[in-house]
Amino acid sequence: MPLFVVATPIGNSLDFTARALDILRSADLIIGEELKVLRQTLKAAGVNGKALDQLNEHSDAKDIEHFVGECRGKTVALVSDCGTPGFCDPGADLVAACARASIEVRPVPGASSLMTLLSVCGVRVDQFLFAGFLPAKAEARAAVLAELKREKRPFVLMETPYRAGKFVQDLASTFPKHHCVLGLDLTGENELVWRGPAGKLPQDISDREPIALLIP
Repeated sequence: MPLFVVATPIGNSLDFTARALDILRSADLIIGEELKVLRQTLKAAGVNGKALDQLNEHSDAKDIEHFVGECRGKTVALVSDCGTPGFCDPGADLVAACARASIEVRPVPGASSLMTLLSVCGVRVDQFLFAGFLPAKAEARAAVLAELKREKRPFVLMETPYRAGKFVQDLASTFPKHHCVLGLDLTGENELVWRGPAGKLPQDISDREPIALLIP
């Protein structure tokens, strides 16, 4: 049986595709990052009574091997906490393991915070660097920021809500003259898309989910 890699909404619960819902309703097993978030996502989509399991940063090679075995005889759907799985999350390890085991992997595309931001940035971006999440540790974080300061291409950075305040402080101090498009809680009720020099980024964004495009 194939592994279905299913995109889920990033903010607005209505942003499920019809195909994604069909796959989740027919799945024998749905794998997510955190069970609490997965249950909330499925409840909002009206998908009930499914076998659930989790794959996250605490999972190991034995967990991956177990899930590969599940894919051999069941319809398995892989989701992330939000957005497209296998993109900045541990789902990529399962996809790779299935590919090595000659198990078909089928994408079920949908919401993506990266493409959502780029679609409303108001700038034609033919090439860009996706720099992902900044390291949590100060020394490694400073090294990545210093490297990005030399970058000539537009680049995209993401951050977790609990480090959102530190995120905008770092961007403002490191890239004060870069044009910045900051997305907060994209597609959610409190969505904000802010445009301007990074040196003037709004600072009061605690516990909001940020993603930023910076253009040198």
